[in-house]
Amino acid sequence: MFGFGQLIDILKKNPKKIVLTEGNDPRILEASSRLLASNFLHPILIGDPNEIYEVAEDSGFNIRGSEIIDPKNFPDMDKMIAEFCEIRKSKGVTPEQARKYLEQNNYFGTMLVKMGYADSLLGGATYSTADTVRPALQLIKTKPGNTLVSSCFILVRPSATGDNEVLAMGDCGINIRPNEDELVEIAEETIRCAKVFGVDPKVAFLSYSTYGSGHGEDVDKMRNAARKTKERNPDIPIDGEMQFDAAVSPKVSKKKCPGSEVGGHANTFIFPDINAGNIGYKIAQRMGNFEAYGPILLGLNSPINDLSRGCTATEVYSMAIITAALS
Repeated sequence: MFGFGQLIDILKKNPKKIVLTEGNDPRILEASSRLLASNFLHPILIGDPNEIYEVAEDSGFNIRGSEIIDPKNFPDMDKMIAEFCEIRKSKGVTPEQARKYLEQNNYFGTMLVKMGYADSLLGGATYSTADTVRPALQLIKTKPGNTLVSSCFILVRPSATGDNEVLAMGDCGINIRPNEDELVEIAEETIRCAKVFGVDPKVAFLSYSTYGSGHGEDVDKMRNAARKTKERNPDIPIDGEMQFDAAVSPKVSKKKCPGSEVGGHANTFIFPDINAGNIGYKIAQRMGNFEAYGPILLGLNSPINDLSRGCTATEVYSMAIITAALS
């Protein structure tokens, strides 16, 4: 099962560059110092070099050998402005407006990924999820065939056997009330992400109903989304609608959904809306003693991920590895 060693092994075979947009934040610098001591992931810090080195020295973090890019002195800024205007030409963005956008670290860092200077981006230690997602949607855009950006959380808990128990939960952080077709897309992206973390997906579309025990539009939505996802992915165990106890308890599953290939053994959960998803992963985290990694943004052409403003340096380090491994 999952361990960070697996992701590091992936990166060692193909080292990556990751943009960290808040280069002067002590948590970012502590994580960067750990990454710089390795040879599998190279951080690019955004900000004023003098300020970054001063904060690093005051905080006691060694960032020698780091790559620091200051938007104010970026030698390819004219080229970046031209490409920005081309991407946003439908909105009539002028070079002057583009320059203003690119003075912001989140937009500048996203363009570094878009133009191939880096493979991925991690931001949001000091700003909102929206300020991470908006530039990504405008500049990186969704993958061909995708219509939205979604997210999942990977939850990890050591088990008595010494292996880690790993669960995937989506969408817990982006889409407020997805329709059934959007849930299909969310499920397929969550399945792909789960596999990166060593999960053999058994997918439950969660509801307050199991196999028609309840009624209503929300029940129909989850049942239809499960059916459509199964039709598109016939080799993956997918079932629903089902209640959470039927999804995870073999004893309950035998009563509520006998014969289900998922019931009692689900490890990948698709929630009906952001309320349920956000509450669900936090219950698992706080009461189930799971470590929660995410939100991991899904559906973009390049990996862009968001940090909690309350994150620790360890969380920055972990999310940097996760983000880069998805590229």
